[in-house]
Amino acid sequence: MRRRGAILILVLIGLSIVSFAAVAAAQEAGRPGGAGIGAGLLGVGAGIAIGFGAVGTGIAQSRIGGAAAGVIAERPEMFGTMLVLLVIPETLVIFGFVIAFFLYGKI
Repeated sequence: MRRRGAILILVLIGLSIVSFAAVAAAQEAGRPGGAGIGAGLLGVGAGIAIGFGAVGTGIAQSRIGGAAAGVIAERPEMFGTMLVLLVIPETLVIFGFVIAFFLYGKI
């Protein structure tokens, strides 16, 4: 059941990217194209970089946070270690933001 849901989500993401590309490519004849499809796809790539980074971070922090709560309840002296382990997945969002910043610089 989970596999079918994951496949459905991937198909919907693929269809949305294709529809964005089709809309970006559509223009009237004789009118200047503006920034073009390349700029639109760079924008979509920047959004995907931040979005997937945030989703991955949320999933990782939820699991680490639950485990950290149990550890801290039994051994309060492990608070510092658990805090560091909880913050490590946040680098995914930071990397996504950096990639999006570089992509936005090319637009």
